[in-house]
Amino acid sequence: MARGLNKVMLIGRLGQDPEMRYTPSGKPLTKLQLAVNRSWTSADNEKKTETEWFTVVSWGKLAEICNQYLKKGHQVYIDGRLHTRHWQDDGGANHSAVEVVAKEMIMLGRPMEEEGADQSGEPTSEAEYPF
Repeated sequence: MARGLNKVMLIGRLGQDPEMRYTPSGKPLTKLQLAVNRSWTSADNEKKTETEWFTVVSWGKLAEICNQYLKKGHQVYIDGRLHTRHWQDDGGANHSAVEVVAKEMIMLGRPMEEEGADQSGEPTSEAEYPF
């Protein structure tokens, strides 16, 4: 049997603070809205930028860490997999959404509006994060 691969690696900034909730069984779930920019130069030498938005879902301890330490504007690395969620609304219409299920999250920076960050949003010292 052939093996499959479903792997996503993203670096981007949070578009809003994380949203945490608990499933009916008590398992923590945190959703992030991640903006990932792509820049290029067009054929007529014009610089262009495109932003792609991803919904990132984390579970368990990772969900708690994301909720505790991340804020709008933080730059993060996400390693995970794609998952398509399907549901039916009250009117009977079918819907689907593709989400990234995070396996790992690494903080790369903090919001640019916070004091002490340089213009890239990178922390000014490694000791600023407790992990």
